Amino acid sequence: MTTAHSYRQPGTVLTDHHFAVPLDHTRPDGERIELYAREVVGAGKDPATLPWLLYLEGGPGFGARRFIGRQAWLDRALTEYRVLLLDQRGTGRSTPVNRQTLPLRGTPARQAEYLAHFRTDSIVRDAEAIRPLLTGGAPWTVLGQSFGGFCATHYLSTAPEGLTAALITGGLPSLTASAEEVYEAAYPRMERKNRAHYDRYPMDVDRARRIAAHLTLHPAELPGGHRLTAQSFQSLGILLGGGDGSHQLHYLLEDAFVPTPSGPELSDAFLEAVRGLLSFAGHPLYALLHESIYAQDPSAPTAWAAERVRARHPRFDAAKSLAGDEPLLFTGETVHPWHFEVDPALAPLRETAELLAARTGWGPLYDPARLAANEVPVAAAVYHDDLYVDTEHSLRTARAIRGLRTWVTDEYEHDGVRAGGSRVLDRLLALVRGEA
Repeated sequence: MTTAHSYRQPGTVLTDHHFAVPLDHTRPDGERIELYAREVVGAGKDPATLPWLLYLEGGPGFGARRFIGRQAWLDRALTEYRVLLLDQRGTGRSTPVNRQTLPLRGTPARQAEYLAHFRTDSIVRDAEAIRPLLTGGAPWTVLGQSFGGFCATHYLSTAPEGLTAALITGGLPSLTASAEEVYEAAYPRMERKNRAHYDRYPMDVDRARRIAAHLTLHPAELPGGHRLTAQSFQSLGILLGGGDGSHQLHYLLEDAFVPTPSGPELSDAFLEAVRGLLSFAGHPLYALLHESIYAQDPSAPTAWAAERVRARHPRFDAAKSLAGDEPLLFTGETVHPWHFEVDPALAPLRETAELLAARTGWGPLYDPARLAANEVPVAAAVYHDDLYVDTEHSLRTARAIRGLRTWVTDEYEHDGVRAGGSRVLDRLLALVRGEA
């Protein structure tokens, strides 16, 4: 482990940590990769007196959030914890994985084999590798948001001795559902979120149809080479899972067109905003590994599950919607083969993605027997009708983990731990301590 000098932001003292960990934890003497983590301590606090809280970001494929000062839940955490914001392997300042670095691995087959080491199990083993270096061997509390909650559940399955408590927000996974079953549950939720959006903003029905119709005839070239089609435009539905996402989508749609000498065109401002929302340049692992986070049957490939299930939900077919009078339905957290055709950050990785989709041999991620005997205090915020994680799947898992306490709420969407300031973390801490 190497540690850089500490530095300050308003109300906080930050310290950079770098660690070398095995690429494959079953081969500890083999190739090593680097992990980066940022320690955050409240100004005026003595870090040596504080217990550690490890934060695991959602994803997969996103580095830890870059807070400025004591934003969101961090303010509450810093009242009593020394917080570690981990850039999970392949993200942020950890050894990067993207279209520029993966060719260093060689062929697409070798790239896919390399990426098989970037799932939940490896992330948790990374955490266990660095924990003794930071805590001296003492257990720590983990806070997992979304996919970070999947990691926390794996932590409880494989290394509960490393935890004093687990706090999960919007991230209790099904212990048994396949990728196909996950998406079968997801498309009806997506449709409900669309209906709610159009009930709130009925003028967006015509706006979305007009944009999709235009893109059907004239796919747009976005800045940076991204190609916007009617299908990729539908991916903007991912906004509908956030607390203010419906409002963001409305404002995006309301001034999409500008008049030009050749007729109405999608404006540069609209296209630039869409590019920022849809590009995978900052998180390619999200596209490459998303379906693998549900893969637990060694004999079954994920085989583009979201695409296969979409075909069974024709209301999401843009062409059929435009041919009739149905509202255009936006999709949510789904990755499709055509993402690797329209996004220049993904296009060079198309063959690698196909190999991952066809891959078998994925191992189980959760141990139901061990979870049923759990002794670690666990609390989970379950967001009612969460776009990204099925509520019934989460509640079924909550019942399967001994001692887990849930807070089911419709006050927040999937981003509640950020949007709710200190309230969500405060509630979870109260639950694991028997104070609520």
